[in-house]
Amino acid sequence: QVQLVESGGGLVQAGGSLRLSCAGSGRTFSSNTMGWFRQAPGKVREFVAAISWSGGTTSYADFAKGRFTISRDNAKNTVDLQMDSLKPEDTAVYYCAVRKLAAVWGTGGYDYWGQGTQVTVSS
Repeated sequence: QVQLVESGGGLVQAGGSLRLSCAGSGRTFSSNTMGWFRQAPGKVREFVAAISWSGGTTSYADFAKGRFTISRDNAKNTVDLQMDSLKPEDTAVYYCAVRKLAAVWGTGGYDYWGQGTQVTVSS
């Protein structure tokens, strides 16, 4: 059974940093695009960042560019999201996700999802 478990969320002051991590189990994701999404209260879930299976290609939402960095470790079956210069509007539940089909790039159409980790940024 495929499982994704996020960790690293918490409460941080504006301007601070957090590093989220997502560990996969049940299968290896070394050939799959992985990504991060977030959902704030009362809002739809939105794309944050994605990384290709090799790590050679990344994509970021406009709000994440220059502040967030996505990375992966295929040996550990993990994907991380380093978030710097956090703002109150970054407050949301953050989810990691994986595309089921191998070697398919995209910022949407993800099949496997974690349960989410709460990030709260105070002003």
